Amino acid sequence: MSDNSTQESMISKASGLKAKDYIAYALGDVGGCLVFSLVTTILQVWYTDVFKLNPFFIMIMFVIARVWDGINDPIMGRICDTVKVSRWGRYRPWFLYGCIPLALSAVLMFIKWPGIAVGGRGMAAYATVTYIFFGMCYTMVQIPYGSLASVVTLDDKERSKLSVFRSVGATLGNFPVMVISAMYIKSKFMTDESTGEYILDEAGKRIKIGQYVDEKVVIVGAIAIAIGCVIMLLLAFAGNKERVVSHPVKPQKGDTWKAVKRLAKNKSMLSLSIISMLLLAGQMFTQSYYTYLIKQYFNRGGIWIMLPTVLTYLPMAILMFFTPKLVRKFGKREITGFGMALAAVANLAMFFLKFMNPETAIYPFMALCFISGLGLNFLVLQVWAMVSDCIDDIEVNTGSRDDGTAYSFFMFFRKLGQVIAAVAVNCALIAMGYFEGVKQSSDVFTFSSGQLSTMYVLATIIPAVMFGLMALFLFAWYPLSKKHVAELQVKKEEHLKEAIANNKVQLN
Repeated sequence: MSDNSTQESMISKASGLKAKDYIAYALGDVGGCLVFSLVTTILQVWYTDVFKLNPFFIMIMFVIARVWDGINDPIMGRICDTVKVSRWGRYRPWFLYGCIPLALSAVLMFIKWPGIAVGGRGMAAYATVTYIFFGMCYTMVQIPYGSLASVVTLDDKERSKLSVFRSVGATLGNFPVMVISAMYIKSKFMTDESTGEYILDEAGKRIKIGQYVDEKVVIVGAIAIAIGCVIMLLLAFAGNKERVVSHPVKPQKGDTWKAVKRLAKNKSMLSLSIISMLLLAGQMFTQSYYTYLIKQYFNRGGIWIMLPTVLTYLPMAILMFFTPKLVRKFGKREITGFGMALAAVANLAMFFLKFMNPETAIYPFMALCFISGLGLNFLVLQVWAMVSDCIDDIEVNTGSRDDGTAYSFFMFFRKLGQVIAAVAVNCALIAMGYFEGVKQSSDVFTFSSGQLSTMYVLATIIPAVMFGLMALFLFAWYPLSKKHVAELQVKKEEHLKEAIANNKVQLN
């Protein structure tokens, strides 16, 4: 009995989070998602409509960037795990080091410099360099940030709540870009060439002939968001505390490869990494492709551009209060699997709206976005707590604690999700002939009814398949059910006691 209480006290030493701790941790993802949401929401449209880059080139560029991430991410993870711990901790200092480069790189991606012709090789080269530079800066901040979760607290319930706060922080980080999205798509109206006045229809309304991107809104918005990113990351640096410090072991030749093999052999980490890869792919696909869909298929601009994203994440405002309780009752795997099945069904239902007039179909489409988001947000709110469970699973089964390497492994798969999204978006654009619809001398794009029908089918079927696969993987492959997580907590306590006795771990 006394032995168990001793183990409990060790866990409690690295726990006991207050409201300010949850908020400080969430601010890290507010800062990161401020700039990352520029990539997921606006950059794809910016590349095709402003830089006039071919979708096939964009797809290849994204793939090349992710291949480099396959090298860059593990390097950053090993740096975090093996460098000498500073007076600020092992992971927290990288917020300080990386905030300025990250903010700068986010703005550079959108600058259209004089002398670089749109659609040309120079613009393609500039887009490639700035996009890869952004990815490296993002890695420098996000790998340490994700690793920080495992050393902020050891309590499973607190980690679940921490994951909720992180997801809420990510949503808050996305919100400014949603506002920009409602402002940067402007309507193009038919005018009389001789007088310059608008041509009106029989009802006296201006005749809309297309949509275009307001470049000034995006540039000013990107600069404001970059400044906000720096502020949020500095606040996160000041407010977080690393309660678990593992003493670094002198790196040996082949250690990195051994660590990666341990991760790849762990069923929980491998399955969750692939599930999260599909999650990010689905999120990025819908955020990028829905901009084209609303603009071209539904012929709407303004607030309609941001509405699908708002409705997708609106359920989070409700679920954030109930998810920790549902996790305690049913388990993380159980509620996230149910949620993804619901999201898959909602996206499949969207497909059948293609038989309705777009003018009326847009309303049930938005309602289904909300239902899809209701299911999706169960996993969004819990995925980071599930990562910490996987890291614990690896530690108690192998005796090795490589938080940075483990998180870089997980993040690499999420970046593969970006590749899937990029391939899916650009292949969908190629399939419906998007680039052929661009008039190079004008901001107005024209498409046939067949092209628009193809756009809609791809916009609904692709997410339905992704979310359906995630539900299947959660129920049939991911092993950490409610029962297994409870057993893992007992093993973790025993392992922690031994690690402290052997001076491998220190609790602050």
